[in-house]
Amino acid sequence: MKLRDLEVFVVGNPPPGFGGRYFIFVKLVTDTGIVGYGEVYAAAVGPIAMQAVIEDVFARHMLGQSPDRIEQMFRSTYSAGFTQRPDPTVIGAFSGLEMACWDIVGKALNRPIHALLGGQVNDRLRSYTYLYPTEDQDPLTFYNNAEQSAACAARMVDLGFTAVKFDPAGPYTIMGGHQPTMVDIARSVEICAALRDAVGSRADLLFGTHGQFTTGGALRMAQAIAPYQPLWFEEPVPPDNMAALARVANGCALSVATGERLTTKAEFLPALQAGATILQPALGRVGGLWEAKKIAGMSEAFNAQMAPHLYAGPIEWAANIQLGASLPNLLMLEQIGTGNPFHQHLLTTPIHWEDGYVHVPTAPGLGVELNEDVARAHPYTGTRLHLEMQATPHPTAGGLWAGG
Repeated sequence: MKLRDLEVFVVGNPPPGFGGRYFIFVKLVTDTGIVGYGEVYAAAVGPIAMQAVIEDVFARHMLGQSPDRIEQMFRSTYSAGFTQRPDPTVIGAFSGLEMACWDIVGKALNRPIHALLGGQVNDRLRSYTYLYPTEDQDPLTFYNNAEQSAACAARMVDLGFTAVKFDPAGPYTIMGGHQPTMVDIARSVEICAALRDAVGSRADLLFGTHGQFTTGGALRMAQAIAPYQPLWFEEPVPPDNMAALARVANGCALSVATGERLTTKAEFLPALQAGATILQPALGRVGGLWEAKKIAGMSEAFNAQMAPHLYAGPIEWAANIQLGASLPNLLMLEQIGTGNPFHQHLLTTPIHWEDGYVHVPTAPGLGVELNEDVARAHPYTGTRLHLEMQATPHPTAGGLWAGG
């Protein structure tokens, strides 16, 4: 059985758009006719250029190979062009293709992927949701409004979620780390207090940031929110500065989480050494399922847990579920499906979620199939990136924060 054909779907994500502007799915077909699906999360270049990268990686390192030669194909891609170091765009392209290979191998053996990653240890997986404005809430004020955030959190907990994530601390800027203003800190404290009052001990609070603080700024924020016992403080400093991450991890009482913008074990090992205790790999960027499984094994040795990240489409979500089912050190999974019904429309069979937990599919491979008719009916025709950061510096006077 050899890899023969590739098709790339760049699918526009209709309003409300939670999960990004578009999703990039790949479809691999073998010479025996078995189809596998994957998803690429990395998108630092425009969708046309990203599709070209995916096609090049497939043609150069995977075409004609047996789909079970995961390690060899990874090493070929990782070392391409005399690099032998993490390249988030190239490894991101490989990540989606690698997922599709596992989907094919599982289907060929009539086994779910988790059975091929050491076997199932979790029958159902705890999940959390971001706090997104509901239909009756104003998205322009939601991220600054403690009352609206608290009402949304209460609804999510009533649905069954036992953890909610939010990021009230101000915009993400291309200028790198900044000191939070007192407005940022006061808003963060107010929202933490309102959420803790709304959910009590029924749910954990997950304090999200996106690498926007200096070391001192992160420590100030951590001290301010600590009384509300957030389960984690996510990506408090820019992801390329492990020395700063170490100073934050060692200087505050909160558990530091990181990983959505890291790729391969080469970047996750320094994060563990710096003191991160919760790792959040995005499977469409990190190198795929096999690389994520290696990272999970490393994290066990550091007494750390895994919480796979999801700000993408449902194929990456399905891969997260397969990985999570095999991890003894799984903490929880991120979920978007309840906030964005388009996730489920893109699948021929919906993923089963109930009372805050995802049920692990038993079908072969990823356990889901892409609905190609829906994917083809929603092409992304724009040129913007999947996610973009604010180009202007953070205003020193604070101000309204319109969300990620």
